Amino acid sequence: MKIAIIGAGNLGLSIAKGLVTTDTITSLYLTKRDTEQIKHWEDYGNVTVTSDNQLAVAESDILIFSVQPNQFEAILSSIKDLLTEKHVLISTITGFKIDRMESIVGKDKHIIRSMPNTAISVGESMTCICSNEKGNARLQLAQAIYNKLGTSIIIEERLMQAATVICASGIAFWMRLIRATTQGAIQLGFDAKEAQEMSMHTCLGAASLLIQSGNHPEQEIDKVTTPRGCTIEGLNEMEHQGLSSSLIKGIVTSFNKINLISDN
Repeated sequence: MKIAIIGAGNLGLSIAKGLVTTDTITSLYLTKRDTEQIKHWEDYGNVTVTSDNQLAVAESDILIFSVQPNQFEAILSSIKDLLTEKHVLISTITGFKIDRMESIVGKDKHIIRSMPNTAISVGESMTCICSNEKGNARLQLAQAIYNKLGTSIIIEERLMQAATVICASGIAFWMRLIRATTQGAIQLGFDAKEAQEMSMHTCLGAASLLIQSGNHPEQEIDKVTTPRGCTIEGLNEMEHQGLSSSLIKGIVTSFNKINLISDN
């Protein structure tokens, strides 16, 4: 695949790492205003680093945009005359809706919105995807790319803001939970390295159990909670202190904020 990532910042480079390590690319263009910090990416085969977005577009078929929302409109305007039937436009831009993209480049372009998260750099992203009518024909292509970098699902565009909170912001939420369990383990006597390793792999194990079994979390919880046992007592204390309610409130607060950003 001939892919260009327009905007090689944190997310753009995470996507690039995933594409390179899974051998997904035929060629890869990475664009950034200041290319000095990412010049070493050219040590990988078939990777070109440039500040020229138009060059990257002309030499690529799949365009993945990972820039700031306030930059996106100008970038689309600057490359719209170079777009052909071969091009697939995949946006990762929060709050930038499909109809706004169509107003700049036209409804006759293959347009896809995606919301990956930074775990894409290790091939474990949860990515949500939607498209315009023309882009429906390229949804499977987008899924093929993202499924090599984790897991993807197709959703309605009206749910993209919520998907951003659950999947992209969600990485930070889970990191904070892992940090908290690490701190708890340190308080119980483990050193920091041991504590973090235990927390990370227990979290991974819990998610893997649900993915492979298809069970509801409560089914797995029931397997480790015994009458008058330590697990149920700990869970109940967490709930008394507002564990679930605070998580839900945090998710809703993030959702309200992202909608405010989008409206502005």
